[in-house]
Amino acid sequence: MTNTPFLPASLTGIRGFLVPMSCTDLAATTQFFIERLSFRIDAIFPADNPRTAILSGRNITLRLGVGLADGVTKLDVLCDDEFQLGDDTRTLTAPNGVEIRLVPAEPRMKEPVNRQELVLSRRNGTPWTVGRAGLRYRDLLPNRHGGAFIASHIRILDGGPVPDYVHFHKIRFQTIFCRKGWVRVVYEGQGDPFILEAGDCVLQPPEIRHRVLESSMGAEVIEIGSPADHITMADHDMALPSPVYDPTHAFNGQRFVRHIANNATWSPWKSPGFVVTDTGIGAATNGLAGVRVVRPQGEGRDVSRMHDTEFCFFFVLAGTLCVVQGDAQWHLRADDSIAIPGMLPYAFKHCSADLELLEVTLPAEFSLS
Repeated sequence: MTNTPFLPASLTGIRGFLVPMSCTDLAATTQFFIERLSFRIDAIFPADNPRTAILSGRNITLRLGVGLADGVTKLDVLCDDEFQLGDDTRTLTAPNGVEIRLVPAEPRMKEPVNRQELVLSRRNGTPWTVGRAGLRYRDLLPNRHGGAFIASHIRILDGGPVPDYVHFHKIRFQTIFCRKGWVRVVYEGQGDPFILEAGDCVLQPPEIRHRVLESSMGAEVIEIGSPADHITMADHDMALPSPVYDPTHAFNGQRFVRHIANNATWSPWKSPGFVVTDTGIGAATNGLAGVRVVRPQGEGRDVSRMHDTEFCFFFVLAGTLCVVQGDAQWHLRADDSIAIPGMLPYAFKHCSADLELLEVTLPAEFSLS
């Protein structure tokens, strides 16, 4: 049995990591890293015939060694998007043959081609999976319109603190609608933490810093975003809450929105026999997206519809209805959802008096036949 020296769970006194790199011409390779990538010499030896140099820069330390075994042959250097070498190249080759790739420090958002389809999700037909921070996720749009959109039903099993951290998303659009219970959150520039209760929602503009602090047991939210595989970045420097911003402050062209259900006002919907409350997200996104809650009113609760949108999604919050498309008919109840492609005729029939629908569309306003 080999005796292994005891190592503490968290090592102390660490300054950084040393990356070994072999070379044949120490002087030329050292000069390359100094001139092209702004490294500096920390050590070089032996003095009469140098064969090793220690260089530091760009938050790493290199050990260049003549004939060094097992040295790296490729090196990725994180840089700002606007960083250029003058000739627009993103790859360099050092005198020792090492390939150096310049990659963005923050991955860029990609916008896949939107592939719309009619998608029906049943409350008991879609499994729950374990996602980030132990949250339970139900995928409401499995094919994700080709990667252009994601719709998730999210559940927090245990009440109390949520193991989250300050972060932001590289997104085109994202909204959070509180389905059940409550969630305590805090957002950059929006003052003290506040509670999202059932029926409340927020628009999370691109790259706004935020954090989920705690929730009630069994809290649920509906999250709609674009693109589907958006990037989540941690912000280790910003502390929340942060100073309050002007209400007109824009985050990549969008303003923060907090819609409180108890303050909602109702007006006629585009289709007769229904009323709607608008969350204000359409105005805050300059018409990019709309988020509304719809209810029937009076006896005229059967309507035929067709819309010109890139995304149209309904989530049943309460009650029941039938969605009819051609010869097909689906009976929907609470927690079911349906995504309907643009320019596809359909109808709502047999809507119960207590029906309540969450509607999310891109764009916010659209032509309706």
